[in-house]
Amino acid sequence: MPDSEQTPLPRMAPRAADSHKGTFGTVLVVGGSRGMTGAPALVGMAALRGGAGLVRVAVPEACLETVAAFEPCYTTVPLPDDPAGRLHSAAAEAVLEQAAAASVVALGPGLGRSEELSRLVGRLYREVPQPMVVDADGLNALAGQEDVWAQAGGPRILTPHPGEFARWTGRKTPPEQRTTAAMQRAAQCGAVVVLKGHRTLVTDGKRHDLNPTGNPGMATGGTGDVLTGLIAALWCQGFDAYDAARLGAYLHGLAGDLAAEELGHVSLIARDLLDYFADAFEVHEIGDQ
Repeated sequence: MPDSEQTPLPRMAPRAADSHKGTFGTVLVVGGSRGMTGAPALVGMAALRGGAGLVRVAVPEACLETVAAFEPCYTTVPLPDDPAGRLHSAAAEAVLEQAAAASVVALGPGLGRSEELSRLVGRLYREVPQPMVVDADGLNALAGQEDVWAQAGGPRILTPHPGEFARWTGRKTPPEQRTTAAMQRAAQCGAVVVLKGHRTLVTDGKRHDLNPTGNPGMATGGTGDVLTGLIAALWCQGFDAYDAARLGAYLHGLAGDLAAEELGHVSLIARDLLDYFADAFEVHEIGDQ
C-alpha cells in the first residue's frame, strides 16, 4: 500500500466583504464532566480560532460556570447531569434540539464514562443528522457497541488516538498495519477516521493521507481536543469531511511546530497551539507545505 496519496491540501477561500457570523457555520460542542471542564473549553476555543462563526458549548449543569469562564466568545448551554457531574440520559432531547441549529457537532471530549453515557452517545450517534466529529470519551462510549457504528445518523469524522482505536477494534494495531486497519474501519463505518499519533493518518476508507506536521512537544493533554475543534470549524466552513480532517491535522501540527520553535518541546501545552493558529493559516496560505 502506498505511503500516502499526497493529494494537495485545500486552501481557505477568501472571505467576502459582506460575510457575517452565520456565513461560517455554528459548532455545537457536547462534552465535559466534573473535573474535566477543560476539554470542551479547548474544543470551543479551537473552533473559534479555526474560523467558525458561532460556537456553543453544551455541558453538564454542574460544569457550566467553569466552562463559561474560560472564554467569553462562545456561549454555553446547561444540560441535565447526574450526581457525579456527568451528562444524564435526560440530556438527549436538549442535545438533539441544539444540534438542529448547528452546522457541525463535536461530541465526546471530557464526558467521562458510564453505562448511561454509553447509551446517550449511542443514541446521539444514530439520531443526530448533522455532521459530527466524535472524539475521546465519545469514542470510548461507542467502543463496545458494534451495532451502532454503521447506523450513523449523518456524516461522521472519528478521531481516535492509538489507545481509543485499540478499544474500538478490540486489539492493539502494530504500526505497520495501522493504515490497513484504519482504512478498513473507515469503510465499515462509512466515516472518515483520523488515527492520531506520529504522522497522523486520515482516511475515508478509499483514500488515505499521512500528515507531515507535528512534534513530540504536542504529546500533552488537551492537544486532541484542540484538533477536534479545528476540524469541526473547517468542516462547517464548507470543506468536505475528508478535506476538513486532513487540513485540520496539517494546520494543528503546523501550529504545534511553530509553537515549539518559540517554546521548545518540554514546556509546550495544548492551549499554546491556539496562539499559533493564525500563523499556521498564513504559512499554509502562502504555500509553505
